[in-house]
Amino acid sequence: MYVRDAKNREEVWLLDHIEAMGLDETAFRSRDYVVAIDEETGEKAGFGRIRIHKPEDAPEICELTSIGVLDAWREQGVGAHVVERLVEQAGDQGFEEVYALVGEPRYLTQFGFDLVDRSALPEKLQDRLESKREGVEPDAVPAVLPVDEFEMPDRLRERFKHAEPRDDRETDEPEESPEDFGIDPDSATYKYDTGGQ
Repeated sequence: MYVRDAKNREEVWLLDHIEAMGLDETAFRSRDYVVAIDEETGEKAGFGRIRIHKPEDAPEICELTSIGVLDAWREQGVGAHVVERLVEQAGDQGFEEVYALVGEPRYLTQFGFDLVDRSALPEKLQDRLESKREGVEPDAVPAVLPVDEFEMPDRLRERFKHAEPRDDRETDEPEESPEDFGIDPDSATYKYDTGGQ
């Protein structure tokens, strides 16, 4: 399992999964994304994006957004490694801190993100927070991370090393029984006489 930059040919795949997961696709550009890949099968497991905001009268701002993991790959460290790669890219581009506007902030706090008040955000992100709350993320709260303070929990690094897709169809769907169709198996007869042999 590894995380790499998205390729142009993955644009449709990304858009399909962003839509299916109800994530933010504002100002979509596939080159802003990274994708987690199973190195044995080539199967895509997750993705995420850096979005750079360029205010006219202030320094550029880096936001992590549209982070998603496919159901079969969840709880295996995939999202953590997507976040790690995005933070590394932000550092490589000269950003000292990254922001995220998310509805599930506890996930990011395990990596060192701190929740901040809306008023502490750059003005551009205050506007972005409002638009996210009005759209795809009604419960969005802001978080910030100094790039050099990112921490990967050991348990997530280990899970990622051994990640493999789960076939949830086998475990989530119980076997159907006669009772599911309103049939009492003790009194019902299943004999159908066709009148011949």
